[in-house]
Amino acid sequence: MPQSPTATTRTGRVIATLALAGVAAAVMQTLVTPLLTDLPNILHTSHSNAAWVVTATLLVAGVCVPISGRLGDMVGKRRMLLACCVPLIAGSVVCALSGSVIPMIVGRGLQGIGMGMIPLGIALLRDILPAEKLSSSIALVSASMGIGGGIGLPLSAAVAQYANWRFLFWGAAALAAVVAVMIVAFVPDVPAAAKGQRFDVIGALGLAAGLVCLLLSVSKGADWGWGSATTLGLITAALAVLAAWGWFEWRTTDPLVDLRTTVRPRVLLTNLASVFIGFGMYASMLVVPQLLQFPASTGYGLGQSMVAAGLWMLPGGLMMMAVSPLGGKLTNARGPKVTLVCGALLLAAGYGAALLLAGTAPGLMVAAMVINSGVALAYGAMPALIMSAVPLAETGAANGFNALMRSLGTSVGAAVVGVVLARMTTTAGGVTFTSESGFRTGLLMGGGFALLSGAVAALIPALRPERLELRESSGPATESAHTTVSK
Repeated sequence: MPQSPTATTRTGRVIATLALAGVAAAVMQTLVTPLLTDLPNILHTSHSNAAWVVTATLLVAGVCVPISGRLGDMVGKRRMLLACCVPLIAGSVVCALSGSVIPMIVGRGLQGIGMGMIPLGIALLRDILPAEKLSSSIALVSASMGIGGGIGLPLSAAVAQYANWRFLFWGAAALAAVVAVMIVAFVPDVPAAAKGQRFDVIGALGLAAGLVCLLLSVSKGADWGWGSATTLGLITAALAVLAAWGWFEWRTTDPLVDLRTTVRPRVLLTNLASVFIGFGMYASMLVVPQLLQFPASTGYGLGQSMVAAGLWMLPGGLMMMAVSPLGGKLTNARGPKVTLVCGALLLAAGYGAALLLAGTAPGLMVAAMVINSGVALAYGAMPALIMSAVPLAETGAANGFNALMRSLGTSVGAAVVGVVLARMTTTAGGVTFTSESGFRTGLLMGGGFALLSGAVAALIPALRPERLELRESSGPATESAHTTVSK
């Protein structure tokens, strides 16, 4: 039945609130990008120490996102959304007041704690929305990370160039506060589907230890040396700890991540495709801005300022906002598997366009628009696939784990493409810098992983009829919503 005007308005406010929460989380991640070159001077430290301002957020987010999802299932997703706002606000304030590297790293770590807002918001949509709005809403909230990044980068660059850098963090704190107020005002409190279950402390600690070792080795391996004892030791420790963690999670009751659900082909292949999508997306985020900003004297750089480069990339972020509703309609019509495959193919086509049009700023803008359109389709489809295959009591944890898989893909993508750009160099005037072939290789890798994600997505099995029945029921987005997203 169609919703009443009052119910439609209420639903719209919920979707807008959760989408803004995703934008806020994305802005926190891109906030320091315009400052990377100046951070050593701002914080009176070395370049290697300043790099921890980025690494800290990555590490903490990787650990906390799946934990936040599980807690959302247990104590309520609205409550956890509000809890995530607290470290976002506090971390932004700490960064704004920082005058040295240690407080800045602490503040960025606090911001990382709040990054669970997007998977929590997506999981909450299943609890509260009617079926006809579920797919398009999932697509919009999922794409909000890219939307926030696309809009936040030029804004951050402009503030960094024309005003005091501290305004970036004061603005971030204000944005997180607005999100918190909107959650209180517009997001309903839904009973926790896993209320009364035990929180898996050992599983949380094991996952945290394994991820810290893995993400540290991936993000810092280029600085420490991929063959160094530190890097190899961390990789070995990560594999050992995560293997022990998996053994424990398989045998414990009320696990942090239910591996029995995770190894189902529909969930497993979706998570694997998510890793490749993350890799494919991040390759463009590394290559395109550098091509725009490289000096024109190189023969292939376009000589744009940070602000100008951000503005050339802005339409890509706006395309995610425009394409997301279309992805929801495609999911309703053909199912999320088709949407994911289409997104992966569109992402690969965007890299093809980048290879052909890399000689001009408008050409790279068009390529970025195609790439981000593919990301929007893929990001909207992955949570729909996950939620169609897991019990209602596990939606928060399952979405958190899927977000972790995407994050691992971006982390590995950053490391691998970074190595390529660092190794494929040329020298002119006594200065060594990335060669044109290095940038093209990075684009080819991004396109290749996009095609690989499409191939994996094509193998995702259709949901068996018996899986369509709900194991639990709470809220309007129950059986009909499940059927909508599970084709």
